Amino acid sequence: MTYDERLEYLLSRAAQAFAAKGFHSTSMRELSRVTGMSLAGMYYYVSGKDELLFRIQERCFARVLDEAQDAVRAGTDAVDRLRRFVHHHVTFFAEHMDEMKVLSHEAWSLSSERQAVIDALKRRHVALLERLLEEVRFAPHTALDSRVAAYALFGTMNWIYTWYDPSGPIAPEALAERFSNLFLHGVLPTPTSVPHGG
Repeated sequence: MTYDERLEYLLSRAAQAFAAKGFHSTSMRELSRVTGMSLAGMYYYVSGKDELLFRIQERCFARVLDEAQDAVRAGTDAVDRLRRFVHHHVTFFAEHMDEMKVLSHEAWSLSSERQAVIDALKRRHVALLERLLEEVRFAPHTALDSRVAAYALFGTMNWIYTWYDPSGPIAPEALAERFSNLFLHGVLPTPTSVPHGG
């Protein structure tokens, strides 16, 4: 494998180990066992476990942000761009459930300097979703708080690793569509659709 392929393999297997046992409970020796790499071999790529966690988070957030921007650019209107954002987010993390768990559970395990880098990527991702939400023309009576709405939507999508099975009866694409419909249209009928006396 090339250097980049070897590093990708190391980060992927480390994410699996951190997701299974937690960052603090996983030693470099255990990572050596699960990756099949020697300690010296791993230290060729990273300085230690802290950098491994940082590289996993940085790589994942950077990819999510870049690919989300590409998906949004292909949209035809505001609603379509929002749907594309949701579709990308859900399908990406359906393929990277271990990384999603690590991002959620180990968000505060980094040093302050490395945490600042990750926080900057997170802010750009949130800002992108906020802009998309502000572009959508919601009903006139709706007082949209784009920041609250953005975090509500992320809250819906980011915890799928706790219950969702990508190989189950609902495909990732179908789940993304259901999330979009739920967010855009809710679960209750509009007042005009309720029959009188009903």
